[in-house]
Amino acid sequence: MRSAPSRAWTAAIRRPGFWRRLALAGLLLCAAGHAAASDLAERYPQVREFFPSADRFGSFSGDPRAAPVYAGNRLIGYVFLTKDMVRIPAYSGRPINNLIGLDMAGRIVGAAIVEHEEPILQAGVSEADLKRFVDQYTGKNAFDKISVGGVREGHVTIDAISGATITMMVENATITGSARRVAESRGLGMPAKTATPQLVKPSAPAAKTPAPGAGKAEPESLPVTLADEPLWVLVWSERKLKIALLMAGLGVLSLILIFQDYLAKHPTFLRYVRNGFMVYTVVFIGWYALGQLSVVNVLTFVHSAMHQFQWDTFLIDPMLFLLWSFVAVALLLWGRGVYCGWLCPFGALQELVYQVGQWFKLPTHEFSQMVHERLWALKYLILLALFGVSLQSMSQAEYLAEVEPFKTAINMHFLREWGYLLYAGGLVAVSAFNRKFYCKYMCPLGAALTIPAKFRIFDWLRRHRECGRPCQVCAQECEVQAIRKNGEINPNECHYCLDCQVTYWNDRKCPPEVERRKRRERAGRARELVAGMEETMGRAGIEQVAVPPPKRRDPPDRGSA
Repeated sequence: MRSAPSRAWTAAIRRPGFWRRLALAGLLLCAAGHAAASDLAERYPQVREFFPSADRFGSFSGDPRAAPVYAGNRLIGYVFLTKDMVRIPAYSGRPINNLIGLDMAGRIVGAAIVEHEEPILQAGVSEADLKRFVDQYTGKNAFDKISVGGVREGHVTIDAISGATITMMVENATITGSARRVAESRGLGMPAKTATPQLVKPSAPAAKTPAPGAGKAEPESLPVTLADEPLWVLVWSERKLKIALLMAGLGVLSLILIFQDYLAKHPTFLRYVRNGFMVYTVVFIGWYALGQLSVVNVLTFVHSAMHQFQWDTFLIDPMLFLLWSFVAVALLLWGRGVYCGWLCPFGALQELVYQVGQWFKLPTHEFSQMVHERLWALKYLILLALFGVSLQSMSQAEYLAEVEPFKTAINMHFLREWGYLLYAGGLVAVSAFNRKFYCKYMCPLGAALTIPAKFRIFDWLRRHRECGRPCQVCAQECEVQAIRKNGEINPNECHYCLDCQVTYWNDRKCPPEVERRKRRERAGRARELVAGMEETMGRAGIEQVAVPPPKRRDPPDRGSA
């Protein structure tokens, strides 16, 4: 006797139209597969450029996911998206997604960026520049070790893009790592003895090929290593000279800050030291090492902290990491003025332009105290606007961050479109007449640094009790107008130029110090007079000199009229 399921199946087969519906379902499945394949070419038309002879594209499948490419019935290669296997956060904090094509020999036949949110495009690096960089991978083998910029033994070298360090290093690791994984999984052009590096997680053994029916492996995210070594370690090892020069400069600045009292007592020497360090900041930190910090760094850090924070993302650029680390310490010990007054390349450029203007005796113009304090608020409004926009769209916030002229004046060396040049050049020119105009009124990075600077531990700038009560010498001489009328220094606006400390120790200008100097001089003259009398009369003769007692004044007689 047949079971109930068997009877139900037999009845379904005997129904009219069963086989017609079954055939239609099969056709729909075939059509869906063909549509998925055609959708690949429609969504990513670059695949036709990668494989001009291809007439059929499969769908993404397997582990790692890749789509087969056919010419007739012959398999000629694979295409894949890097985000399906390797996800390394780039400068924006998000991975770059690339479309890669591999032929059966394991050669990269094409590469294209299909998705990114890199703010470096706002620094003058165009989409065309990134495309030319990625095009260099065409023709390279999936198992080649590729070096960006520098020549290394056993590596294939490709050209770098100036000002796009993090983007390039992440792209290199992403493209080579994903291509190698696909080539290994499909057996494409593998050498007899593969000793090439593998992208693995450092804290865990390399992932094994899953058994049939096993769940699909998740794409890798940071920390990602190359040859069992973190990506940032490779970058740091290639930039030892820059790192050494930067550390030396930061060490010198630390000594300047520690011995600021001694330097302030020697104003001529301090002036040479400060101007020399300004040249170092502009030329080395800014134009050579591209170490200009930006409000975009702050926004990126905030977004990273709100999502998946990884130190490796920030360690990829050693110059920015070391500068931000030093700035973090300086904020706690001295306040934000150390960066604004000593380490900001654009700020140093403005300072040098102002000094040149003073040498040529150009007139200066300062706003009244009321207007000056109103303009202070402008940079905080700009910061709030950028932060608000970044919550909705980071890429839009990065575009609006062009209010910072840093990219034009520092990162791109003034080699940019005329609109950007007029803006940056105008701000530099204004600084010759109004000291550090942009820093005082427009800089959102300076505004952002005031927030952690509230936790400053020490107050290293000396003040007299008479400062501001009634003495106004320092307040009148402060070129950034950071000293209030009551003599207090506003730490939110101070650039730590040490001008007020030079005045503090100047016994020819500072009234309290002038008074102390005069007392010392009077005491010295008195000692000299006594010494002269001793030589003339002898100590015994001086002791015999009769000193008349002071005249006694009798009180008036209360009884008299």
